[in-house]
Amino acid sequence: MSDTQNTARNIRWTIFACVVFMAAAVALVVNKLVTPRVMSNDELRINGALIFEQPRRFEAFELLDQNGETFTQDDFKGHWSLLFFGFTHCPDICPTTMAEMSRLMGALPEPIAADTEVMLFSLDPARDTPAIMKEYVAYFGDDFIGVTGEFLTMRRFANQVNVAFSKVTQGDDYTVDHSGNIVIINPRGDYHGFFKPPFELAKLKATFSSIYQSFDG
Repeated sequence: MSDTQNTARNIRWTIFACVVFMAAAVALVVNKLVTPRVMSNDELRINGALIFEQPRRFEAFELLDQNGETFTQDDFKGHWSLLFFGFTHCPDICPTTMAEMSRLMGALPEPIAADTEVMLFSLDPARDTPAIMKEYVAYFGDDFIGVTGEFLTMRRFANQVNVAFSKVTQGDDYTVDHSGNIVIINPRGDYHGFFKPPFELAKLKATFSSIYQSFDG
């Protein structure tokens, strides 16, 4: 092989090596940009997310989903769950929060969104039948889940996730005052923490993505 051919071959290999190096560098940069940054617990707290050092287990319960099927604590396992406790007659905080969670699901990276379920637990089960819950949650998301059932069972479960609520009479009618946290359940089915209002899409996306990435399942 002549010197000219050797030189040409060396040039080709040099160009090939440079292309491979540049492609790897670009891939690393892209991966860094699309991979959510893991926040410290202090950063999470500043941004409205409180995570427990030790996730909490639930006592057994049995409620009904929007299809009238039995819903228990085992239905939380195998995926992340974001729970909001409200009721379908709620005039403001409930539809606003459900809409915010709908926006969150659309903004999350696809693998995280696919591994997350959004649920509305009714604090007014006397009026919120499975059929009513089904119509209500479908307005916010095709895959959203509505849970209702026996009042005392719902109260006991709400107490376990620190959700306070009370029935308030208004003439011949009533409403339900309640706290506005979004409860986080991890894939083991344990109470992992919560987001506290007010909610901002950017903060919800960043904090939940961080929580998801840092979980040691």
